[in-house]
Amino acid sequence: MRAAYGNLACVAGIFCNLLLFAGKFTVGTLFGSVAIAADGVNNLSDAGSSVVSLVGFRLGARPADDKHPFGHARYEYLAGLAVSVMILVIGIELLKESVAKLIHPSVVEFGLLTGAVLVASILIKVWISAFNRRIGTLIGSETLIATAADARNDVVSTSAVLVASLAASITGINRLDGLAGLAVAAFILYSGFGLVRDTLDPILGAAPDPALIRHIEEKVMTYPGVLGIHDLMLHDYGPGNRLVSFHVEMSAAADVLASHDVIDNIERDLARDDGLTATIHYDPVVVDDPHARELREFVRSKAAELEPAAAIHDLRIVSGNSHTNVVFDCAVPPEYLTARDHRGTKLTTALRDAVKERWPDHFCVIRLESNYGAAQLEPDHKH
Repeated sequence: MRAAYGNLACVAGIFCNLLLFAGKFTVGTLFGSVAIAADGVNNLSDAGSSVVSLVGFRLGARPADDKHPFGHARYEYLAGLAVSVMILVIGIELLKESVAKLIHPSVVEFGLLTGAVLVASILIKVWISAFNRRIGTLIGSETLIATAADARNDVVSTSAVLVASLAASITGINRLDGLAGLAVAAFILYSGFGLVRDTLDPILGAAPDPALIRHIEEKVMTYPGVLGIHDLMLHDYGPGNRLVSFHVEMSAAADVLASHDVIDNIERDLARDDGLTATIHYDPVVVDDPHARELREFVRSKAAELEPAAAIHDLRIVSGNSHTNVVFDCAVPPEYLTARDHRGTKLTTALRDAVKERWPDHFCVIRLESNYGAAQLEPDHKH
């Protein structure tokens, strides 16, 4: 179903853009307007983009196999990257032509046919933008949403070409056509760089949408017995194919089978409601030990004081004859682990010193880790 909608949008885009290219390029060539011809070539690049997107949808719809157990949905991301590179190449070529037209301007003829083609182009692009945005939103396709934004940008650029061509014809300042061509080329390059950035993000493993992470965290916290959630990681294998893993903290005194049943329910509901394949690790937490509770609250408040972005979890106490080990994980933003000022190391040292000052026989064993998601929800042991 998703591939069928995507194919429909791509075929419509190919047809409309080829039609616009033929009209604009013919008019631009006949009447000596590099801006109109450039805008037509931009439509040709849009048609090529739709072809690449169509291939991406078809390849991405292939089922999983032995070599690709997570499916082929990332082909759509690769298709988007190819489209972005094509847009950059077209933009560079148009920039060269526009500069040449500025240096050696020629007479621009503006007639009824020219105006009709440009106005028709604007109306068609408005429809393409709305059509792709609707389908892209419906099936959750970043490629189609980007195509909708590109079509909306084309409305602006074609309107600029229309105004410049009319002004050049009225005033006789033929360099206005070259200036309009430069503006269109700059606009294409700007959009191309933005699309490259947007399509590279999921391929390189960009941070997940904070709103989605917060939704998962808040949803999980509504289940009975859940005290906290941490170590949340989201893996994106393409549109409609996302895996999520995290740890859930529950009371160690609760029935293990009952806790396991709650976790099963969370996994099932995330798959049904959010399309997420979840793997959940169960962390038992001792909630009836006053000293453990006091120590946990002390470490959490101290960490928040030293570094608000840090999160403490999996704290446990291991008592010995000569000293007591306080073992816990400290999650920090990824850049803290490689920062030249050693922010992560300084934080763990400060926490270790603070605990030792409060309880001289306590020694902290801290594992510094990356927080791959957003702010992690800590357990509320007051329940």
